[in-house]
Parts: sequence; structure tokens; C-alpha cells
Amino acid sequence: MWDPKKSTVEAVPNNLVVSHEQPGIMVRAHWHAQVEVNFVFRGSMQYRMQGHTIGLSAGDLCLFWGGLPHQVVDTSEDAFFIAIHLPLLHFFRLRLPAALTHKLMHGATLITARPDETDKSTFNRWSDYMRAEDPGRREHAIDELLLRIDRMQFEPYRLVEPAGLREGLSEPLDMQSFQNIGNICEYITNNFREDIDSVDIACSADIHPKYAMSVFKKSTGMTLNEYVNLLRLSYAQALLMQEDGNVLRVAMESGFGSLSAFNKSFRKIAGKSPSDFRRDSRLRAAPRRETDTVQLS
Repeated sequence: MWDPKKSTVEAVPNNLVVSHEQPGIMVRAHWHAQVEVNFVFRGSMQYRMQGHTIGLSAGDLCLFWGGLPHQVVDTSEDAFFIAIHLPLLHFFRLRLPAALTHKLMHGATLITARPDETDKSTFNRWSDYMRAEDPGRREHAIDELLLRIDRMQFEPYRLVEPAGLREGLSEPLDMQSFQNIGNICEYITNNFREDIDSVDIACSADIHPKYAMSVFKKSTGMTLNEYVNLLRLSYAQALLMQEDGNVLRVAMESGFGSLSAFNKSFRKIAGKSPSDFRRDSRLRAAPRRETDTVQLS
């Protein structure tokens, strides 16, 4: 059983987080500001995503955007997997087709349709490298992982889309746009708990606010304000799971200017109030999970 109190990914949106373990059934959905890569070494597991359900078996590799609520609802007794949570910046290093990127950012899940016999040993090595203290090893593993994900487009795959996902194309990023997105993401992740707006964000990337809003929306499907709120809500989620998670204090420490704004935003993504979320989180306890958090340089 997954213990939300021991989950670390929600509080560190700019970090690489690696979980190499038996997947736990989640008593509720969670979300975080990273894209998530899963590889199943053995057994099987089932996710409930926002708008669809997916089943994963041994040898399956999948990618999805963690900013939408997702939940492991079933696993086999022998299930074992790795979950790699990559900061959003790395998603824009991928060279996937624009239409596929658009669908992923709007809630679709990309899954390999045919196992690759080399994945098992490769993901074990990446797990070791990503947990290493040597930043060179970590960056090497990330680079290789991104190439593996890019390769999925050239092999049989399935794309599971949420009900009602509308067709649409996001524009491919040129080098300058990629740099702008990187600067925007870096500034927001370093300052989301402060009182920032689109002007502050645009100034950090040395671009016009209207252009910043446009390029970010086209690339991610989110407005700048929605992304700032996502990071704040992810951080608030982590604070609420602590024993002293006072709702007003959490709202202020997460960057929300008022309790009413916090309650409204939290209810929109979680489907419940922060108080109810905190209460439900404290009703459950479970064995400790093996998770490593790595600060990316």
C-alpha cells in the first residue's frame, strides 16, 4: 500500500525523483509537476488516470504527464517497477511529433506495444546512475532515457487517450523557443512560492509577456498561471500530508495569497477541500517506500 506521507515527489517539482520498488496501491490519486516514466520489470499493475484506465505488464514502458491526477488501483503480488519523475524541462528535450506531444500534455498515456529485451538491464543501470552522487552519471542516464523515449515513436506503441480529448496541434519548438521554455520553467520552479506574475516570468526569460504566455500555452497546453498553480498545489499536497499540516499555513507557504484562492484551486484538481484531503491522508498508513530524490544541477 502506498503511503502518501512518505511520498517526496510532490514537494520537489524541479528535482529528479526515482522510485525502484514494488508499486503500492494508492488510496487516492496524486499529482506532481514532473513527467513520469514507468517500466515494469515483472508482474502487472493498473492505473486510473484522468479520463482513462491503463494496464501495464512486465516489459511495458510508459510515459505520462504527472500534472493530472493519477492513481495505482491494482497490482499483482509479484509486481516490481521503476518510476522516474523528470522535471518538465526534460520533456521539451524530446523530439516526439508535435501532435503526440500535444496529446501527452493533455492527459494521454504513451505505452510500448512490444517489449524490448534490453530494457530490463538498461533501466537497472539507469536507476543506479540516477541515484549516484556523480552528476555526470545522472545526466548521462537522463540523456539515454530521453533517447529511449524518442525511439518509441519508431516502434509499435499504443496511445491511450482520455475521453473527450480534442484534436489539436502544438507547434514544434525551435531552439530559441526551447530556451525560452527552459528559462520560464526554471524561474517558476525557483519562485512559485513567491508573488509572481506573467511580467516577472517573462522578464526572467528576457521576452515580452504576451509572447511568454503564447509560447508556453502552445507548448504545454497550460497557461503560465495554471502552471504556477500546479507547482503550488503539488507543494501544498506534500505539506498537507505532514502531521502539522495546518490549512491556512499551507496556503500561505505554498504561495497562495488567500485561503479562498487556495481552497478553490485545490478543490478543482483534487475534487475535495484541503481539509478533507488532509483528513483522508491521515487515515492511512503503510510500509516505507524506497524512493530517491536527486537535486539536478
